[in-house]
Amino acid sequence: MAEESPADSAQVFRIEGARIHTIEDLYAQLNALLMAGEGWELGVSLDALNDVLYRVHPGGALGPTVFVWADHEHTRKALGREATQRWLEEKLRHPDSFDVRAIRAQRDALLAGDGKTYFDIVQEIFAAHSPDVHLILA
Repeated sequence: MAEESPADSAQVFRIEGARIHTIEDLYAQLNALLMAGEGWELGVSLDALNDVLYRVHPGGALGPTVFVWADHEHTRKALGREATQRWLEEKLRHPDSFDVRAIRAQRDALLAGDGKTYFDIVQEIFAAHSPDVHLILA
């Protein structure tokens, strides 16, 4: 008997990595994939991404889900160090909303070559929802 792959009984979504040039582009795709028919959209927020992935768990609205991230290397570059630094610098402009000390530490680690990029963080969020949400980098 053949072993069942994650995609055999799951809903599959395809993220078009070649179309992602900014963080906002990523969320535009996620909204098109996950929020069709909803009365609201995902904001450009890692917390929002994490929250919406709970919807795709078996107890949620969609059930087991596979995301195939096509051309992920393009996205890795687009959401790499420069985009991440801009994202962190924007957060630093709003000290009333964010933990400035933590954001500076993230930025400093990134600049030193030890920090995580936005793409890395997004992958971690998907991984935290495994095995109900499976991310395939293609």
